[in-house]
Amino acid sequence: MSRGVAVVTGAGRGIGRATALAFAGRGLDVALLGRTKESLELVAEACSARGVSAQSFVCDVARSASVTDAATRVVTRMGAPAVVVNNAGIVKRGLVHETSEEDFRAVLDANLVGAFLVTRAFLPTMLAARTGRVVMVSSISATLGTARQASYCASKWGLHGFMKSLAEELRGTGLITLAVVPGSVDTDMLVGSGFPAKMSAEDVAASIVYAGLDAPVAMNGSALEMFG
Repeated sequence: MSRGVAVVTGAGRGIGRATALAFAGRGLDVALLGRTKESLELVAEACSARGVSAQSFVCDVARSASVTDAATRVVTRMGAPAVVVNNAGIVKRGLVHETSEEDFRAVLDANLVGAFLVTRAFLPTMLAARTGRVVMVSSISATLGTARQASYCASKWGLHGFMKSLAEELRGTGLITLAVVPGSVDTDMLVGSGFPAKMSAEDVAASIVYAGLDAPVAMNGSALEMFG
């Protein structure tokens, strides 16, 4: 019997893929959200091989209508989530004075606004069930500044503020929220950063699963740092 449903955004590759597989390994059905149908379906097949139900939902987390549609389909087909993992994100590197407004907004929309839209879409059903967890996949970039990554750092610093505020709203509801804060991870996003990889996507996924399933309720609002 399934232990519930885990929703993972950006599930087609990297940390999202590893996280989906890790939740499947713990017996949760998995709703895979992302922009590329083909990659999502490959992850769904791998999750299904672990004996759970896995369904893919094409979704652009930066677009409100897309998120609303995907959330409606997830709840209708699979039920209220036990865990929502806000993992989807992008990076666009460049000096501040050479960064276009379009690129700066694109990073904030994907990394910060997307987490808000996805969380907002699933919260009503989770609050009605009086159980569930929202996990934000943050970054060491939420604790420092990096040249040529101003938009990315701003989005991750903002994500922490969002998570901390949400934690206060969730007190007494049966729900909690946490952030997982990895350092440099061996994924495509690290390419071009100049930083060596300190951990694997599977390492991060293990911490996300801990936050989503095993962390005590008293850790509501916590940021779990893992810098290798």
